[in-house]
Amino acid sequence: MKRGLLYLLLFVLTFPLWPQAANPGIDEQYSYVGMTLAELIGRFGPPRTVGTARGNELWQDDVVFQYPQGDFYIYRDRVWQVRLVSIRGVSNGDRKAAVQFYLGNTAEDMGDHLLFPVSGSDWPLMLRVNFSNSGLVSGIFLYRPDF
Repeated sequence: MKRGLLYLLLFVLTFPLWPQAANPGIDEQYSYVGMTLAELIGRFGPPRTVGTARGNELWQDDVVFQYPQGDFYIYRDRVWQVRLVSIRGVSNGDRKAAVQFYLGNTAEDMGDHLLFPVSGSDWPLMLRVNFSNSGLVSGIFLYRPDF
């Protein structure tokens, strides 16, 4: 009985010291931007659908591969932008005030969207959260602002 109690106490005291993963989902999502077409298809297989997205300028047209993980915008042979359902605790349908609170002071309020710089990548990344007229998240984009 004493030995079992000792093991339980030892487990409870040492468990917080066990290495914890630092939210691998976020790091994985950050790695989407910059993937080559071969890496994208190798990782997720063939896309569910392939479409296009027209930018404001003619040169801004993109091919978009749609997967359950998100919509991947392709420029030449690389992913430069991903439209996600959720990231960093922010999801489609969330209220603007909650998103501002969650992202913190580094998020820049542009009225109909928030911009949040992301660090820790080989190139600059930006998180853009779009809002509908009713103040709910209508789109979440992770992209390279230098493209």
